[in-house]
Amino acid sequence: MSVVTSPSLAHSLLEDALALLMGTIFVGLGLMILKTAGLAIGGTAGLAFLAHFGLGLPFAAMFFVLNLPFMIFARLAFGTGYLVRTLLVTVALSLFSGLLPPLFTIGHVDPAFASVAGGLMVGMGMLALIRHRTGVGGVAIMAVWLQQRFGLRAGLVQMGVDAAVVAGALWVMAPEAVALSVLASVLMNLVIALYHRPGRYLGF
Repeated sequence: MSVVTSPSLAHSLLEDALALLMGTIFVGLGLMILKTAGLAIGGTAGLAFLAHFGLGLPFAAMFFVLNLPFMIFARLAFGTGYLVRTLLVTVALSLFSGLLPPLFTIGHVDPAFASVAGGLMVGMGMLALIRHRTGVGGVAIMAVWLQQRFGLRAGLVQMGVDAAVVAGALWVMAPEAVALSVLASVLMNLVIALYHRPGRYLGF
């Protein structure tokens, strides 16, 4: 469970708002780097990527729709506050994915570099959101719940699920791209597994 030893250590509204903004931007930029290189990642973002690459469906819309069922679980597991913050971030990421290209264009990115940079950026963004009691939808919500309820490491739980999602990319992506996508997912979840541990940080 979360650890709060003193009210003075609780995050302020400003701190929460800034963390949500930073987390959303980090995740959005990381996903854009991966998408530009033709790579995927795990979770609902990975499923949205597969729908985008395989069926030509808009990534932003698919990301939002795929996350909706998990919002019910978020409400039951963590309460209304967590649900509202997660819903705001999910909507923001969906909008960000659609609005970012005109604001920030990547002409070229090496796939290997994109795998490392994109995976780490998404991981750091998710870590910022998790530390401020917010999810990005999908498997991440259940992974955090499993860690708090049963002590299972959230990053490792999500890594296993993500491996299955990315494996599905073999139907629409070249094996080399799938291998780099797996690396991105591993790095993303490694960030969470290493730095999101109960009791390691005070205040959450």
